[in-house]
Amino acid sequence: METKNIKKDFLKNKNLFLAENPVLRYLTFSALYIAQGIPEGITFFAIPAWLAMNNKTPMEIASFVAVIGIPWSFKILIAPLMDRFTILSMGRKRPWVILGQLGLIVSFLSIGLVHDPLNNLNGLMIAGFFISFFGAFQDVATDGMVIDVVPINQQARANGLMWGAKIIGTALSLLIGTILINRFGFSIAISSLSIAVAFIMLVPVFFRERRGEKLMPWSKGKPSKESAEAQLKSWKQIFQSVFKVIILPSTIIMGIATIINGVMYGLIDTLLPIFTIQELGWTNTSYSEVYSITSVVGGLFGMFVGGALVDFFGNKKMIIIYLIITIILICGFAFSSHLWENDKFIFGFILLYYLFYTFLCIAMFAASMKLCWQVVAATQFTFFMALSNMGRALGSGLVGTLKEIMSWDYLLLCVAISPLLTIFFIKFINFKKQQKSIENFKI
Repeated sequence: METKNIKKDFLKNKNLFLAENPVLRYLTFSALYIAQGIPEGITFFAIPAWLAMNNKTPMEIASFVAVIGIPWSFKILIAPLMDRFTILSMGRKRPWVILGQLGLIVSFLSIGLVHDPLNNLNGLMIAGFFISFFGAFQDVATDGMVIDVVPINQQARANGLMWGAKIIGTALSLLIGTILINRFGFSIAISSLSIAVAFIMLVPVFFRERRGEKLMPWSKGKPSKESAEAQLKSWKQIFQSVFKVIILPSTIIMGIATIINGVMYGLIDTLLPIFTIQELGWTNTSYSEVYSITSVVGGLFGMFVGGALVDFFGNKKMIIIYLIITIILICGFAFSSHLWENDKFIFGFILLYYLFYTFLCIAMFAASMKLCWQVVAATQFTFFMALSNMGRALGSGLVGTLKEIMSWDYLLLCVAISPLLTIFFIKFINFKKQQKSIENFKI
């Protein structure tokens, strides 16, 4: 029924205004998340697998992943700028989305210019750092725009489509990027994939947030009433507003939960290519194919099922269910070392992990958005994501150290501690109380 209404709205409106057109919102934000996924597939997955294939140590690979993960923790410094300054006549967040997308294209091209990357890990880290910086930049702007223009009752579904699209973009760029690296070399692979990122630049250029706004700075238009009312005029207002909402109990609890859960993401994403290639003898092509297939499956289910499940059963319940399943999967895998030589068993584990990883991300993002106050949405949501990425970077950096002092099965059992602790904190979040507190806030 909802799908029919969305199609009806789209045919009725026939406009390019995100606030008025649900279908256009879903397509736009999905495309922008694909643009984030393409460089992430190369930097976080293809390059580590390529380095592992060329006998780089776990410590070197983990250091690379940890460094490129750092800018995602800096998002909290970027978000207040976006809440304070903008070209309001073009929308609250759209100008920042365009700028971030442009920086992402330029930085992604630059990593292909690193000379002899296998023997120049410092240069590779620097280039990867800037890709992550502009990826994080674009991510903050996009998430802020989502909270501004997507109604609360559609945010879970939007998150499902967005995160699913990002994972599919990541998986396909890993698969295609690995093939191109192996056949044509590092520089050609990066340049080829940059074309896709550049093409997506057209999406925010042609679509306005609200009716009456400018398409570009030199176009005709004016700020919308909604944007003008939500825009904060001073740093004092921003910091006071952020402080009000960040000290709420549920905000603090979600912040702790996201950083702990992020540690699990970082550990698994970094150890899998090292484990499969150096321990099991896979090639980087084999790993990229398995990761891509399993991620696309997870992404597709996430796009069409993940958000709907959260809408139907509720954020907290689904997060806890996903975390419990994840613990069972990781512990079961750790205790099944006698089956590690069976490629089908490994494939099954990776498939199930990334399926529930996708569902968990969708549920966590939707829950975080539900806790946000719209006037400082970019800063508050970024606070959650920065903590998650801080945990991810910490987890990535821990892989090398933990592997030096323990075997793979014990390392995996250490990973399972993160989702277990996350469950403990998630149980104390109260969405209704948070919303009531926000309703009583005054700018």
